Amino acid sequence: MKGRAVRESISEYSEVALPNDANPLGNLLGGRVMHLVDMAGALAATRHARRPVVTASMDHMSFLYPVQIGQLIVLKSSVNRVFRTSMEVGVKVMVEDLTTGQVRHTSSAYLTFVALDADGHPAEVCPVIPETAEEKRRFEEAGARREYRLQQKSRFRE
Repeated sequence: MKGRAVRESISEYSEVALPNDANPLGNLLGGRVMHLVDMAGALAATRHARRPVVTASMDHMSFLYPVQIGQLIVLKSSVNRVFRTSMEVGVKVMVEDLTTGQVRHTSSAYLTFVALDADGHPAEVCPVIPETAEEKRRFEEAGARREYRLQQKSRFRE
């Protein structure tokens, strides 16, 4: 099966933070940020697999800065590594204050997506080809994260 370069999966998703998604402090709800992370991750995974995908897991996520109403939230995603039917996708969340132009990194997450065939069963995905030093580093680190996830899954089932 022929592979695809990481650059072919790179996706960007953006939206303005609106009041209906805010908490009483005027900040975007953390759950809404997580939803956007899932959407951005799914874009990259679908671009790579060229088939439907479902979310299997999301790793730890910290919120470094709040996203305030009226700010632009920009999510950048790409496939870090393919395992057989699953893919690790990295998502970086940035926020831009549209009045000042200040841009801040607010959070990042790693998600695992599983590709599906026409019957809804896991489907094999072509390999990802890292080309840059950064992509190669993320590729290698994804293997270690996968081992940790599998250990956690095993403990959870016990």
